[in-house]
Amino acid sequence: MKIRPVILCGGAGTRLWPNSKNHQAKQFIDFGNWTLLGKTLERTKASIFDAPIISTNKKYLKEVKKHLKKNKIKKYKIVLEPAKRNTAPAILSTALIKDIPNEQPLMFLAADHLIEKVGLFNKAIKKNQKELTHNNIFIFGIKPTMPSSEFGYFLTKNNKVSRFVEKPKEAKAKQIISKKGYWNSGMFYMRKDSIINNFKKYQPNIYRNCNKAVTKAKYKSNVYYLNKQAFTKATAKSFDYAILEKTKDINAIKLDIPWSDLGSWKEICKMYGRNKRHYYKKKNVFHRPWGSYVNLFNGKEFLIKELYVKPKGILSLQKHHHRAEHWVVTHGKPKITLNKKYFTMKPDETIFIPLGSVHRIENPYKKPVKIIEAQVGSILKETDVVRYQDVYGRVK
Repeated sequence: MKIRPVILCGGAGTRLWPNSKNHQAKQFIDFGNWTLLGKTLERTKASIFDAPIISTNKKYLKEVKKHLKKNKIKKYKIVLEPAKRNTAPAILSTALIKDIPNEQPLMFLAADHLIEKVGLFNKAIKKNQKELTHNNIFIFGIKPTMPSSEFGYFLTKNNKVSRFVEKPKEAKAKQIISKKGYWNSGMFYMRKDSIINNFKKYQPNIYRNCNKAVTKAKYKSNVYYLNKQAFTKATAKSFDYAILEKTKDINAIKLDIPWSDLGSWKEICKMYGRNKRHYYKKKNVFHRPWGSYVNLFNGKEFLIKELYVKPKGILSLQKHHHRAEHWVVTHGKPKITLNKKYFTMKPDETIFIPLGSVHRIENPYKKPVKIIEAQVGSILKETDVVRYQDVYGRVK
């Protein structure tokens, strides 16, 4: 039996756009002729998979259909949520649709994850298919590349999950990694009957209401419109809290592959840094007295650039009215001014420059400094620079 991929595509991605009312959901952002949802749909075309099921909400239906068309996916089902109820009701509702047999293996993928080395990922899915039972759940762990407080972790004993740790502080994350802890990727793998059995046992309210929402759903042109009255009565809970923290039968599939949920501008900057040769164009290089910069990608309300600050180069002390900035140092040790604070940064360190704050980059050393910068705001032009001091005489 082929594996049925289920793509969870209801997230709003507000973390990237704290001050914007018209923010884009992360899975639909164009990062340079590709989107995270597009990449996820592309992965479901592998021979191990059957036609995809997409769980989303009314607001995104048009966008999801556009992506399906662009990726030439003709066979699919969409399960449409009438209200946000987090991942537990979303997972259960998709599993309950009637054209899924009871022993069907279901692979739950997030629409906003970037996975590289897809071959290894699919191999791990296929290899564990025969281990699925009417009760157990497999979750995917990613070997951490750094102690991050942006992800949840889990610890294992003989490949069984023994403990979850929700977004720990950096010091605690270091301890978890030293005990061979893995990032919890939020991707789940289980059979339909296992989902039903676990929800009946641990979340009867969610089971009862989602079952009703699916039974009373309207079905038209490959789309299930879940019954609003029933669905809104289901408790809003994440799958982690609703099921994973209650059941003892969780197996870990550990992967050592490049993975990111691009959930922060730091992660986005790093992604562009890793792939900058794809985005680099000579005509987008601009020279300045302190060095140069190259515009890597101009997106909707964001601009990614790489700054090169030559030895002894100093940018002007400046601020911006219309944009905030996120910097990730990739090379050298820049000296940073941020309002009344002064400090030195090292490679892989990141800093947020809020809208309107006075800032400067200096390179007092012999090695050049390189920084990947994400500008986020309504106006992303060089005209939005207010200079206070400048060693090259550019203050009027």
